[in-house]
Order: sequence, then structure tokens, then C-alpha cells
Amino acid sequence: MKSDKMKFGISYIDTGSPLHALNGITKFVLFMAWITVVLTTFDLRLIGSLLAVGLILLKVTKVPMSVYRPLLLGTGTVLLMNALFMFLLAPQQGSVYLKGAHVLLTLPGQYSLTQETLFYLITVTLKYFSMFPIALVFVFTTHPTEFAASLNRLGIPYKIAYAVSLTLRYLPEVKKDFVNIMHAQQARGVDLSANTPFFTRMKNVSKVLGPLIFSSLDRAEDISNAMTLRGFGRQKSRTWYSLKPMTQTDYIWLILLALVVVFAITKRVLQTELFWYPFAS
Repeated sequence: MKSDKMKFGISYIDTGSPLHALNGITKFVLFMAWITVVLTTFDLRLIGSLLAVGLILLKVTKVPMSVYRPLLLGTGTVLLMNALFMFLLAPQQGSVYLKGAHVLLTLPGQYSLTQETLFYLITVTLKYFSMFPIALVFVFTTHPTEFAASLNRLGIPYKIAYAVSLTLRYLPEVKKDFVNIMHAQQARGVDLSANTPFFTRMKNVSKVLGPLIFSSLDRAEDISNAMTLRGFGRQKSRTWYSLKPMTQTDYIWLILLALVVVFAITKRVLQTELFWYPFAS
């Protein structure tokens, strides 16, 4: 079972790291605080620091890099494509925000690449990318049941918390079903390779997604019936086997996170410019 999870790449992996020992509430607050800080700033210095710390924390999880390297590369590729489309749709957006136009590459029409636009695209791309490592840290180090218990302890109804737990728990199973159905369809002659025309490939993919959806609905019905038979939801509260007590380390983390969030919000309120740009004339 552990090898299956390792192959899936985006599920809980127990490596016994210091981050695994933290309470689920602490890890959830860390994730939300991180997102809050990223969303409040366009300061490349802060964004770069968050990205570096996120990659360090990802290393601290002791999860092999081979597990998440394809995820980082895939996310980076998507964000680079996003930056390209941003430039194509609004080639002078950076010059507008940073109030300057130092041309680096002369291109036809309004598509000349300026230093300000390049800096703007780098800042926005790294801003989005800096959220991904901490998301992986949260998923790798937080067991679904522990996460559900933490949500319930924070005041979220346990029915909603348990639904989140089930979603995270069965993601690897859905992936396994997808692979099995895809192999079965390929054995029947359904071609999903790049050699197939695009629209034909999309039609063939639907032959995989259809059975996957119905099998997932059947699984959800079985789980729902089993939970109903066991009286799930009859009581106003429930206990959690995976609920961890808060430790001194957790409280230290929470205090540090609160200070960082306050600093980020204060910085955003007090600063006069949206973007930090060191080359302003």
C-alpha cells in the first residue's frame, strides 16, 4: 500500500519527520497563514524567501524528491505558459504597474518586451509558485483523519470534516481506478497516445472518464450506506482516534505564524506601492 501512495505522489506519506509530529491544527494554520502572506504581497524579496523556506520544508519532510519532482516541474511549466499568455494578452501590463518602459527586446506592435514587464511576470509567476511547495508539505505530512479531527476541533462540523477526510483518503483509489480503466480500454483498442488526432483523443478519453465517474459514484454510495448503517451523524459531536494534543512546539509555531501574518498585513497596509521594484528611476 505504501508503494502505491508513493507512486501517486500527492497523498500522506509517513516518513517520521519533525513536520509529521506537529499537530494537524498547526499544519493547517501554517498552510492558511502561508496563503494569506502570499496573497498580500507583490514584494519579490518576501516571495523569494517564502519559496526558499517552502522548498526547505519540503526537504525536511524526508519525502524522496522523485515523488514530487514531476509535480514541481508540471506546475512550473503551467505557470510559465500562464506568464506567456499574460504577456500576449497584456504586453505592457508591467510597464503600467511599475511606471516605466525600458525596452529589452524590440518586437512588432506593442509586444516589445520591457524590463518592467519581465520583472512583473517573474514576480507574479513566483508568487503563484511559492504556494505549491507548502501545499505539498501539508498533504505529505497530514493524515486525512488527523486533518478532519483538526478541522472539527477548530469548530467545523464533524460531518463536513469527515467528508474532507474521505475525499483525501480516496484520491489514490480514484487514481488507481483511472489507471485500471485506461489499461482496459487500451486493451480493447482505444488509442490515447499522442499519435491520435486531438478530437479523437478527447473522445477516447471520455470512454475512460465515463466508467471512472460511475465507479466513483458506486463507491460513494457504498460508503454512504455503510456510514448510515453505523449510525454516522446521529450525534451532535464525536471523538477522534487520530486527534493529537497540542505541544509546546505547536504553540511556538502558532506564535511565529501569527507574527509573520501581522507583519505581512502591516507591510501591505503601510506601503505606498503595490510592487517592489528596485530599478525604479
